Amino acid sequence: MYFSLTIHKHGIIRIYLLRYTHDKNEVFFMLVIKNGTLVTMNPERQILQADLLIEDNCITGIGEFAAGAGDTAINAQGKLVIPGLIQTHVHLCQTLFRGMADNLELLDWLRKRIWPLEGSHDEESIYYSSLSGCAELLRGGTTAIIDMASVHHTESVFQAVELAGIRYLGGKCLMNKGEAVPASLMDTTENAVQESLDLWQRWDGQANGRIHYAFCPRFAVSCSDELLRSLAALSRQHNIPVHTHASENRSETALIEKEHGLSNINYLESLGLCNDRLILAHCIYLNNEEMKILAESKTNIVHCPGSNLKLGSGIARIPELQAMGANISLGADGAPCNNNLSMFMEMRLASLIQKPLHGPRSMPAPLVFAMATLGGAKALGLEKEVGSLEIGKKADIAVVSLDGWHHQPVQAADVYSHLVYQAQASDVYATIVDGRLLMLNGQLLCLDENDVRTRAGESVSRIIQYAGLI
Repeated sequence: MYFSLTIHKHGIIRIYLLRYTHDKNEVFFMLVIKNGTLVTMNPERQILQADLLIEDNCITGIGEFAAGAGDTAINAQGKLVIPGLIQTHVHLCQTLFRGMADNLELLDWLRKRIWPLEGSHDEESIYYSSLSGCAELLRGGTTAIIDMASVHHTESVFQAVELAGIRYLGGKCLMNKGEAVPASLMDTTENAVQESLDLWQRWDGQANGRIHYAFCPRFAVSCSDELLRSLAALSRQHNIPVHTHASENRSETALIEKEHGLSNINYLESLGLCNDRLILAHCIYLNNEEMKILAESKTNIVHCPGSNLKLGSGIARIPELQAMGANISLGADGAPCNNNLSMFMEMRLASLIQKPLHGPRSMPAPLVFAMATLGGAKALGLEKEVGSLEIGKKADIAVVSLDGWHHQPVQAADVYSHLVYQAQASDVYATIVDGRLLMLNGQLLCLDENDVRTRAGESVSRIIQYAGLI
């Protein structure tokens, strides 16, 4: 057994406990989660009282196991052991802007606050914004995200997620047109595409396959036909996912129809973008034809109920889309249009906001929890690797405590009710990604939290001054 010490950017130190097998001389981790209630999300949806064995970065056993000398054991007695939660629409670059853009609808929110703030980022500020977001997400049991960075300094985002340990799909935000876009965010088609390809080549598959690249055009309002067509062709050629926003706001959809003579989804389909590599955030204002296009093309839809409510955007037609066979997953969106990144809040809202419209039996808790796990895994293109607790899958796991009074009496509710209607981010006891224990009993093991808080505070003061918002 030995310790490996690694010093990362900005002096943050991480220590890994490793050991060798005697027969193969391979380095691997062993972790045993003992005595928990396993919410497997396997095809049979089994709920098991069992231990979970993790070797290296995979689940290798479900049953009864004893931790050996030098192995790590987590006592999950009285706790739920769940697949790590997967948020499929996040903006890590916006974490520092929390509380700075309240009470605005989407286009004003972007033009008056978010774009000036994003355009004022530097390498260090976007790095600490990303680390701050990762810290919140990992503390809340989110183990994987689909993220849209800003136009510049995307390298810093990748460096942050590499250090934090979260599973990541995302990339540089692409913008080459639009009203009131600051010069600091306006790009050319050639640079947007070339920089994206360079980042893809440099980062896709890094960190033991934990990091992957996606093309991230902001939305059709801020991207030219030429840019979107280029991305559609490159996505098809290289099998690169595309992540963007669509049909979030009435004013947005009206702009698309005025400029192109097509509804938003019809326009994206005409460009060759609607397929199973496309991940579309929001999708509130859809007509029946657009819903059919998305379902039949296997486009992935991300429901962001907290953001949609806070910006006054509307309520997506999720039960109807699900009935048509569309894959739906969940995301908090960015901190300034939600004010927190809790997947537990998004699950609760996703269920509750549909019930006045479709009745109390709509959006039951097991269905919503599947959106937060299996639906997210499918959107990532990793349904064979994450999203459930099964032997051979990656060890992306959260352990949720039921000790809080909001869970009492524990026996009165089934596990899905606990998770969707009662649980809070603060209930998460442990978070594991790719077999590595990143958070335990309220303490992040992957980041120096005091340093991140200090440097984030310094960064946000600098951004506000640069943006001219003081």
